[in-house]
Amino acid sequence: MILDGIFDMFDWLKAKFKKKEAPTVVEQTAAMTPKQLATAAGEPYVSILNLELDPATMAAGSIELDWNDIFVARLIKRGYVGKTDAEVVDQWFQEVCRGIVMELWEQQEAQDEPGRRVKTRDLGNGRTEIS
Repeated sequence: MILDGIFDMFDWLKAKFKKKEAPTVVEQTAAMTPKQLATAAGEPYVSILNLELDPATMAAGSIELDWNDIFVARLIKRGYVGKTDAEVVDQWFQEVCRGIVMELWEQQEAQDEPGRRVKTRDLGNGRTEIS
């Protein structure tokens, strides 16, 4: 009987001083944004938040980016510079855009057969010069 009382008291003490369980990983990650998840994992993060185009030209517009400090630190380690984080990211984004344009240009050049280029020039009065 005495042992039963000791075990009951021991169980009561364990329950009294039991650590509160931390929320499970699933609960934590469900409430976190992708940026927060990447930052918590020590990974760089960059994302396009918004893309606005001028309806008149469809070639002019703006792109809004979001990033974490780890992304900026990695860019700086790779030689990008700027007075602010936004300048560093802008320099990187311009380089990405330049690379896309150059790749598209090189693809088009590779598809054109040498000597098969046709140049046209408007001479006015409905006439066109083709060479």
